[in-house]
Amino acid sequence: MSHLNPLEKRAAWSLALVFAFRMLGLFMLIPVFAIFGKDLIGFSPLWIGLAIGAYGLTQALLQIPMGWLSDKWGRKPVMLLGLSFFVLGSVVAALADSVYMVTFGRVLQGMGAISGAVMALASDLTREEQRPKVMAVIGMTIGLSFTIAMVAGPAIAAASGLSGIFWCTALMAITGLLLVWKVVPVAVSKAPASETLATKGQIAALFRHPELLRLNFGVLVLHLLLTAIFVVLPTLLLQQNFLSEQHWQLYLPVLIAAFILMVPLMILASRKQQEKGYLLLAISLLIVSFVLILINQQLWSITLALLLFFVGFNYLEASMPALLSRIAPAGLKGTAMGTYASAQFFGAFAGGILGGAVASFSSGESLFAVAALIGLLWLAYASRMTVPARSQRLSLPVKVADEAAAAQLAQRLTQLNGVLEVTVVVAEQRLYLKVGQQQFDLAEAQSLVESSQKS
Repeated sequence: MSHLNPLEKRAAWSLALVFAFRMLGLFMLIPVFAIFGKDLIGFSPLWIGLAIGAYGLTQALLQIPMGWLSDKWGRKPVMLLGLSFFVLGSVVAALADSVYMVTFGRVLQGMGAISGAVMALASDLTREEQRPKVMAVIGMTIGLSFTIAMVAGPAIAAASGLSGIFWCTALMAITGLLLVWKVVPVAVSKAPASETLATKGQIAALFRHPELLRLNFGVLVLHLLLTAIFVVLPTLLLQQNFLSEQHWQLYLPVLIAAFILMVPLMILASRKQQEKGYLLLAISLLIVSFVLILINQQLWSITLALLLFFVGFNYLEASMPALLSRIAPAGLKGTAMGTYASAQFFGAFAGGILGGAVASFSSGESLFAVAALIGLLWLAYASRMTVPARSQRLSLPVKVADEAAAAQLAQRLTQLNGVLEVTVVVAEQRLYLKVGQQQFDLAEAQSLVESSQKS
């Protein structure tokens, strides 16, 4: 962080706070709704799942359109619009006396799909070589927000019920609005569109990419499982005479321990360059956690299962975006991230539906059998993944007259040592390279580009 200039530091912490306030409000309902939603008109296990996951549907559908709007209207206006929807949804849910209106409020919350605009603004405000640091700061807020939400949600609900959670969410969203209005810098540069937001023509090609498809499927399943199990897990804890106001006393140490145990896995996977093996191990931990709860619902067993689950969850949540960044074609990292985020949010919606449906027609414990089966299918699918060697991404300005000239330049560049992939975007007059970290000679590539422009 010491190499960031003052503008980049301000962008990093202010955008991270905006992200944190928003995600905290979305996550706080997860550990408590199955318990405190019972007083709402129309309560049923299916509607529990719908209310928990409803925001994921609108997030998934609107992530890319809101990103496009941020290109047309500007980043900050779209962020202000999205956070306003979030405030409105929070107020609707806070005033609701039925599960239907709470679900509607969650849908409105999800309409504040500003992830793409936030990431795009972060790119606008940062130099290319410093951008990964800023993105990492913003990304870390998701995990931190989830941890705080798992502790704060039960505590706030015990003190003031579901409405208290939604009023707190509205207050945090208003704080986010003030941050965007007064603190978040105005963009002073424009990042290439392909590095920030999905474009129409690129999405279909990325969905056909086999390794990216595995990662998109993986994050969908990961958040499906997370949302699904919390439809019934709080009730299981109550059955063990563990009062709702005490649930944070379980979640806090489990989440802290899971984070501590996850760190060595990340270090080992990186040092040994065995990312695939550790990814499969993390998925296996999820499966084991479901089986453990399925065969034994005592408090110690649930606690151990949650620890295993969150070790695996935290590792996957941190490692899969890194793998996606490595696998994504040159110049299409932002596009790949857009489809990945949409899959993530759709998984949350599908998990709420699945959890509510299974709990409606069978015992809550049977959900963990379904979750274990889904985990096994994911494990089998992920086992066929191919992880490419580590590479570096470079972006250079070019002057090419048309597609034919771009294709000719790309062909010449692919013949250089260490060049793994070349993308030339005529509309942006920019060249994207994915290169091996050892063999590539940047000066040679720059010389080739300059000579092609003179000819």
